[in-house]
Amino acid sequence: MSSFFISFKALLASPASASLAAAAQFSSSASIATSAKSVTSKTAKKTPKKSTTSKPKAEKPATPRTTTRPSGIFKIVPISPALGRFLGAQQASRTDAVKQIWNYIKSHNLQNHDNKREIFCDEKLKTIFDGKEKVGFLEIGKMLSRHFVKSS
Repeated sequence: MSSFFISFKALLASPASASLAAAAQFSSSASIATSAKSVTSKTAKKTPKKSTTSKPKAEKPATPRTTTRPSGIFKIVPISPALGRFLGAQQASRTDAVKQIWNYIKSHNLQNHDNKREIFCDEKLKTIFDGKEKVGFLEIGKMLSRHFVKSS
């Protein structure tokens, strides 16, 4: 009767490791292990084999890559004379202008220590930011927009 329950446990156990561990505990482990292997091999999912014959891809003719022109905020455009004196150039992109302004602010320690979102303007920055004493860092983009000449 006990061998019947052992075989029944082996058939119900789906993982092979559990059935093999149960089979190792009993004396008739060889017969149980073979029945457990046959059960797990029948229930295992078979993965379809990929075909080794594939169609060769059609080769496209090699075209040289063209460099893309900068556009949007990366486009170099003419700037106002006031911003030109600050940057030292007559043309700049918006990203370059903002980078140079932030480098100037950080090198001259013009950021408010208590509120990092405020920038104290010195005489050089006042020429760009309409003579304001303090400017918020979100206002910089708005105030710089008038210094960039619209290109049509």
